[in-house]
Amino acid sequence: MTQPIIAILRGLTPAEALPVGRALIDAGIDRIEVPLNSPNPLESIRLMAASFAGQATIGAGTVLTVEDVARVADAGGRMIVSPNMNPDVIRETVRRGLESYPGVFTATECFAAIAAGASGLKIFPADQAGPGYLKALRAVLPRDMPVYAVGGVGPGNFAQWFAAGAQGFGIGTSLYKPGDSADQVGARAREMVAALA
Repeated sequence: MTQPIIAILRGLTPAEALPVGRALIDAGIDRIEVPLNSPNPLESIRLMAASFAGQATIGAGTVLTVEDVARVADAGGRMIVSPNMNPDVIRETVRRGLESYPGVFTATECFAAIAAGASGLKIFPADQAGPGYLKALRAVLPRDMPVYAVGGVGPGNFAQWFAAGAQGFGIGTSLYKPGDSADQVGARAREMVAALA
């Protein structure tokens, strides 16, 4: 099974990228996204993609345009995560051989994302939907389509989301906030991984 946590490092700087990335990987989290509204995000992605090749999947979040996809791919990113469902972004991501995780909320958005070739679905904001909502969606979604709950999800409710049919989670501020040390991020990451077990 794919690692169930995608770390969302919003606000990460290039100077922090390698120590924070290493702390996450050492804790057992090997899927890392740097949102494009972070400081110099492509440089952070470039550094981690080069340093952690074969150890982690590095990508970008808050990817809104086809041009963004191209820039992330050129930086070595392998994963494209969006807050919204843009079929053009999904198709370009797939065309480049990258993983595509668009943000969806309704059944219509879910099926449009699947039709465009999404690798998985990002239910966002998950805390506004709740596990019961995902359980209802799961009744009609393809069984093999991974669904990630993102927004207001954490160790306290992992079990509920898994029971509702989630395959994983995008975790942001409860893992990393701007200015946090690599040691702090590593300690939180180990707690998250332990909670999954």
